[in-house]
Formats: sequence, structure tokens, C-alpha cells
Amino acid sequence: MLIPCALKNGDTIGIVSTAFREDKSVIDGKINYFESLGFKIKIGESVYKEDGYFSGSTTARTLDLMNMFKDKDVKAIICFRGGYGSINILPYINLNTIRFNKKILCGYSDTTVLINYISKKTGLITFHGPMINSDFNNIETLESLKFTLMQGNKPYSIPLGNCSFINPSEISGRLCGGNLSTICSSIGSPYEPNFKDKILIIEDVNEKPYSIDRMLTQLLLSGKLHKCKGFIFGSFYKCDSDNISNNFTIKEIISRIFTPLNKPIILDFPIGHSYPNLTLPIGAMAKFNLFKKTLDIINPVVK
Repeated sequence: MLIPCALKNGDTIGIVSTAFREDKSVIDGKINYFESLGFKIKIGESVYKEDGYFSGSTTARTLDLMNMFKDKDVKAIICFRGGYGSINILPYINLNTIRFNKKILCGYSDTTVLINYISKKTGLITFHGPMINSDFNNIETLESLKFTLMQGNKPYSIPLGNCSFINPSEISGRLCGGNLSTICSSIGSPYEPNFKDKILIIEDVNEKPYSIDRMLTQLLLSGKLHKCKGFIFGSFYKCDSDNISNNFTIKEIISRIFTPLNKPIILDFPIGHSYPNLTLPIGAMAKFNLFKKTLDIINPVVK
């Protein structure tokens, strides 16, 4: 795997917007916040642009990302927000530019396709973590991001104290995945994740139980779940129905589909569209450590 350089205090963070646009006042406020943390900020040209619901055209968003990788001053790239649109730029990404300019790339939600595709094709460890538009009033979210990007140069462990388990057993595998809807949108294309021997992260937001069921069943019937070594389920914020009497809960859906696979599953991991939203390194080797009740990141993820 390619390991990016660690972020340091005073470094420059490049901000790109690969998906939906955002209001200028919101952008400015978030930039001011990151500057208050002690970082310099470089803003991609498309961040303030509008192209329908996108933040600039497909070409503009792609160029922004490539320019941030080529810019020697930029030490880390963090996506501004999700929504939809990251998948549009994937055919136009110059993978060699990324291989020769390996640096931190962080995002989640819609950018799930981006961080997984780049990691799969280049071997670069990328990061499933909060974006610039996230709520950093949650201290755990901020501290996890800073620790992973700035101090993840040695193995570390994440406590699983509030998590539950299905088919518990100790396994190791590389991390992949993220937002369920976004993963499913890439299935059958060259941009889908590589599921073989992976620990698959799954989370979503604002989806009805039957929709979660449908997407998980798609992954099952396409043979993707059988290839994985294990699963980490994050938050499913606003996905459980208020009318429980004629519905399954999200946990019931997960149990019905995944228990027969006889693969280890972590439930309620603090990742996704609720808080805390911990940062996980995509492409890194991880281990389910049931003795310590931790998720162990086995190798350094920055250097």
C-alpha cells in the first residue's frame, strides 16, 4: 500500500467539492473554523461554483482534485460535502498523478466511491472520515480525525465498548466501503470496491427499512458479501421506521441477511451520518480483537 505523509500543525489543507454545491456563507464559516485549528487552507476553484445542484462542472471538479494532488504546498485533501456527484468524476481521474503525489484524501457519504476507487486502483490509503461541512462540535469526531491523520504513524486500537456483535470471531482484513447507497450505485461498474478478503464498512442515512433491505440484498445476490471477511455496521441515522408494528428494524434486517453468512459483524460502530463519526483508513489492515474488544489498525496509515 502507498502511505501518505502525516498532517502537521500549520500544514495546508486543500478543500475540494466533488459533489453538491454549498452556500458561500456556509463555506466561509467552515473554512474559518479549520483555520482556527492552526491549518492553512487552499480552496479549489469549483468549491464556490454552481452547476445545477453540483459544485461546478464535472471537468471543473475533476481538475480541482487533480490540482490539489499536484500542488506541493497541499499536504492533505478533505472533501467539503457529499450529496451526489463524486461518481461522475471517476472516469477522468489521472491515477498516475495520485500515485506520484500520494497524500491524505478524506471524505465519506457520497465520496465513498472516490476514496474506495482511488485506494483500489493506486494502493493509496485513503480515509473515511468527516468532511469540512461536518459538525465538529462533537469532540470525538474532531479528535479521531486529527489523531488518525496526524499520529497514525504506528499501529493503534479503537475501543468497541458500545458495539455489539454477530458471529463473533477474530479476523483480519483490509478496510473498504462506507455509504451503502453509494456503494450500490457503483456495483457492476469498473468503479465498484474490491470486496475480496475485505472488512466492509456499511452505513447510511434517511433510508426506509425496505430500502436498506433491498440494497443489502443486492450485495448478497451479486456475491459481494460472500467475498468479504467481515463487516462493520455504522450508524443508520433516521432509517428505522416510526411504525415498528409492520416493519423490521435495521438490526433485524442485518441479522436476517448476514447471520447465515457466518462471518463476524460489528454493530453500532460510531461511523457515518451521526456523531461521533470516527475516521477509518480505507485500504489499511485491521483486526477484530475480541479479547480486548478493539478494532486494531495493524500498520501505520500515515508516515
